[in-house]
Amino acid sequence: MKRYLLLFVFFLTVLQAKNLTSIYTLKANGDIIDMMISSGKIYVTTDSSSVNIFDIKTKKLVKNIKFKKLKDFLGDISDIRIYSVDKIANKLLFATQGEEGYSRIYIYENGKNKLLFDKKEKLPILKAEFISQNRIIFATLSSEVILYSLKNKKIIYKKQVSGSKFSDFVLNKAKTKMVLVDESGNAKLINTKNGEIIRIFKGQNLDNVYQVDYKNHVIATAGKDRRCVVYKDDSSYAYYKISNFLIYSVGLSPSGKLCGYSSDEKNNITVFNTQTQENLYKLTGNKSPISNIIFVNENSLFTSNKNKIKFWRLK
Repeated sequence: MKRYLLLFVFFLTVLQAKNLTSIYTLKANGDIIDMMISSGKIYVTTDSSSVNIFDIKTKKLVKNIKFKKLKDFLGDISDIRIYSVDKIANKLLFATQGEEGYSRIYIYENGKNKLLFDKKEKLPILKAEFISQNRIIFATLSSEVILYSLKNKKIIYKKQVSGSKFSDFVLNKAKTKMVLVDESGNAKLINTKNGEIIRIFKGQNLDNVYQVDYKNHVIATAGKDRRCVVYKDDSSYAYYKISNFLIYSVGLSPSGKLCGYSSDEKNNITVFNTQTQENLYKLTGNKSPISNIIFVNENSLFTSNKNKIKFWRLK
């Protein structure tokens, strides 16, 4: 009897996540695609040919980086999507929409945007990140992983790691490994030095994985199948949390102990303990689907939906 009482108390606790509202909201000048935090600033890419940079302390827009628009086959000029942003030292790296379905890659330094790749390279790159000051890793629409040397201006390797359409990748803190997800539902752990697949995690997500995060050996996914899956990269440990709606976004705290995911049709975000699976908080008041969940530390995080960036403090 005592055992069943303990189980009842546990499940009651799981169901009673604490509801929270955001502390403040910032507004970007377009719908937000990608977002990162570095050195007290938020870097936000949009679908309006621009990247907004906000100062966290002052809560103000401090820079707006504009990009060249596109001319379509009818001659009309339209805004482009900035797919991804990354930063190392004083350099920013951008992957953007380009001509004829291919991408443009820019490096921004000293107030200037330098074009690295365009349609001549014929690469539909959807995400780009720094491995080091002199090396960049790319992922293409067809799930091809490319390591590029800025110093030598050449490709070091090009690996086809999946036959499915690319969705997202994330690097570990040391940038020695990456987890790539795609339409297959599998998560692939890859050695960034040579592009070889170390391990494939499968059987938990049954459809397209939209987004992934990877912190301190913990992997979390956001799936079309309404599952947020948690893996450990050094064991067979795996489980999933279920939503009643498509899960578009997921984020882990720096320690990997907390995970947030878009958990229902009302665009609420559930934050849970990845070790105990206990639901801790529900972040409420979002009016549209969540596109990014980024923890600042174990007690606070930023999220984005449409053109809004919200700051939350966990109590």
